[in-house]
Amino acid sequence: MFKPIDPFLKILPQLDVHGYTEDTVMTVVNDFIRDNYKLKKKKILVIHGNGQHILKNKIHKDLKHNKLVYKYYLYNLNVGCTIIELI
Repeated sequence: MFKPIDPFLKILPQLDVHGYTEDTVMTVVNDFIRDNYKLKKKKILVIHGNGQHILKNKIHKDLKHNKLVYKYYLYNLNVGCTIIELI
């Protein structure tokens, strides 16, 4: 099946967390958020994949309590990605 390539994804800073465990994923995600906040980026992308939604659920649960995160949502063309908007 052909998936459209969205050029929007190419311009966002990206972090691919495939291969991380539920226990270690938030360490790298929080570092990525902090670094991009310092660089004054407003939107970033975390690629967690589909699978059994373990990483997605952990990331979304912890993003609710992150003070640097304005909002987050699944990318509509690929639900294996979460777009995070920073304050």
